[in-house]
Order: sequence, then structure tokens, then C-alpha cells
Amino acid sequence: MSGSWPLARRSQALAQRGAIFARIRMFFHEKGYLEVETPFRIPAPAPEAQIDAIPSDGWFLQTSPELCMKRLLAAGYPRIFQICRCWRDGERGTRHLSEFTMLEWYRAQADYRVLMDETEELIRAASGADTITYRGVEIDLSNPWERITVRDAFLRYAGTTAEAALAAGTFDELMVDRIEPRLGIGRPTFIYDYPASCSALARLRADDPTVAERFELYLGGLEIANAFSELIDPVEQRARFEAEAAERARHGKHGYPVPEKFLAALAEMPEAAGIALGLDRLVMVLLDAESIDDVVAFTTEEL
Repeated sequence: MSGSWPLARRSQALAQRGAIFARIRMFFHEKGYLEVETPFRIPAPAPEAQIDAIPSDGWFLQTSPELCMKRLLAAGYPRIFQICRCWRDGERGTRHLSEFTMLEWYRAQADYRVLMDETEELIRAASGADTITYRGVEIDLSNPWERITVRDAFLRYAGTTAEAALAAGTFDELMVDRIEPRLGIGRPTFIYDYPASCSALARLRADDPTVAERFELYLGGLEIANAFSELIDPVEQRARFEAEAAERARHGKHGYPVPEKFLAALAEMPEAAGIALGLDRLVMVLLDAESIDDVVAFTTEEL
């Protein structure tokens, strides 16, 4: 085992991790969700510009179970969740693993605001407490949680607009340096209504199509989850995939095949919302760990 904690504490962390996972499964079972499993190795991941898949004998290790789970929604399963392994190339650090554990759940006839409420319930159920302490700061998990738009966050913390940051190519830099460290301090924060150009698979707001119905959850300055109301128009989704593929090509990244079976199924998918939550990161926060290495059994380097 790796990490900064002594062996006995890391062993205890694995036991606590198992208990957290058990509480999460109980939460979803009690709410009528079906636990599903989908393949780890897939022919075509979603061609997102900022996420790189790891090749596997001509196919790819999944960066997310998203496409397969949406196909299950389209097939008539209205509430589904999955705890699974995912892989992303080039992601490693005290808060990142290239192989990690993801929780994803999808709910038909719901939007991103419904998922905000459900995520609050889940985090409280997973923690088993009303307050936690992370990096010396107490975080109150009771209501109300902070909800702030991306536009307001840029004005408040970055001294500029999100639109200006996008035009200048500094959006991601300002998010990381000025905004993220201030989110989820004292109480969890949902930052929502991301620019449409930052939301390749999310539905745009009907009353403001410059932003998407997408949110991220932060605890103690750390991103925990990413969620959105699902885009279910296959023509629009194909166009967005093409735009993401062009962006990948512009940066010299390898391309992916078009996920045709997903696009074909999308026409049958009901209105829905979905969320991806990094479980290693959640455990890290709930156990007040310094490094993500402290809450997993093995890191890649140990193998």
C-alpha cells in the first residue's frame, strides 16, 4: 500500500471505504434504483476534447460508463446506478488516479436540479454524519448547500466574466486557480449553468441557450461530481461530437470512432439527468486524507 498514512491507518481506511460503499448501495436500493454493470472495454468512448482514453487492443478502456448506461435508459430502465472502474490517460497526482472508481447514476423524467437535491441526500447518507472535517475546515452537510452559477462565480472570485475568460482562453486556468479553491468551504457548493461550449453531452437551457443545465459539486475546494440534464437529440449530439473531435485534432490528439450505436439509441431515450461522482475523492474527503493514495488498496506505481 502507498500513501502518506502509516500502514495501520491505511488499513483502517479500506474498512471505512467499504462501509461508505455499502451505505451508498443501500441508499440507491431504498430509492428504487437498479444496480447495473456495463463493459469496461468499449469500441468508442465519447470524443470529449479534455479526456483521453487508454487504448486496449484496438478498443478503449472506458473513461466513464455513460454511453452504455444511457443505452440502458433508452431500453426502458428508468433508475440505474453503477460503481465501476474507469481509466483516463495522463491523470495522476495527489487528487488524481489514472485508474479510479466512479459512481454514476441516471434517472428518467428528472433534470439537473432534481439531481442536486438527490446528491445532497446521497452525500449525507454516505458520510453518516451532518458535519465532516477536511484539511482543518469543518464542512456542514445539513441544508442549505451553496448554489452559485458559473457566471456569478467568475464575477465574484475571478473579477471577470465567464464569456471574457472563454474568449481569452483562460477559463480553465481561472477555474483552477481562483474559483475552485473557494468552493465547498464550510458547506458544499454546487456550481451550475456552465457555458454551452463546456458541456458536450448536456442539454442547453431553454430560456438561455448560451448555458447548459450542468453542475459540479465541490467539497473543501475539491471537485467531487459532474452532472447534467441529458441531451437526447441525436442530431445535435452528433454535431457536438464532431466539434469535440475537431478540437481534439486541433490539439494533435488521436481520434475515436463515432459511437454509432449510442447515437442510434439516443432517439429512444427519455428526458433524464445523470451524474458521475468520483468515489476515491469522496472517500478522501470523508476520511480527511491528504492524498488519494491513502484511500485505495494499490496505486499503478505499486504494480
